[in-house]
Amino acid sequence: MANQVEKTLNKVLYQLLQSERYVLLSTIEHQTCTPMVNAISWVYASTESSIRLAIDNRSKIVENIRQNPSVVVTLISDDSTYAIKGEAIIEHETIDNVPLKLSMIELKIEEVRDIMFYGSKITSAPKYEKTYDNKAAKKLDNQVMKALKM
Repeated sequence: MANQVEKTLNKVLYQLLQSERYVLLSTIEHQTCTPMVNAISWVYASTESSIRLAIDNRSKIVENIRQNPSVVVTLISDDSTYAIKGEAIIEHETIDNVPLKLSMIELKIEEVRDIMFYGSKITSAPKYEKTYDNKAAKKLDNQVMKALKM
């Protein structure tokens, strides 16, 4: 049985991406032209066909996107694993009203593919916790997510 492939996020994935979520972002490393994977959590689906990401603007990720805008966001949820492929654009070099130097990346979705191997399902989604000051983390997360939603 072939895995499901869509052109946009379904309702469940769109809802999941309305708040901070653990995802993997794959880019092409600009110096070696090899895959590079990073875990990020500041992610927001602005529409069913677009995802916004907040990335430290000094990160290699941003330079990778400048050199090659093809990216994949991997999301583990809803009993499965999804690869969300598209073209990334640096929408804002620096996000206003956020104390960190973050860039806003806009991913125009080309394909959403269920990549879970046959005959299996995810029984629990990944969980994480911030390991620095909870109050500061919550304040920063709120600022970043508010900026991504504008």
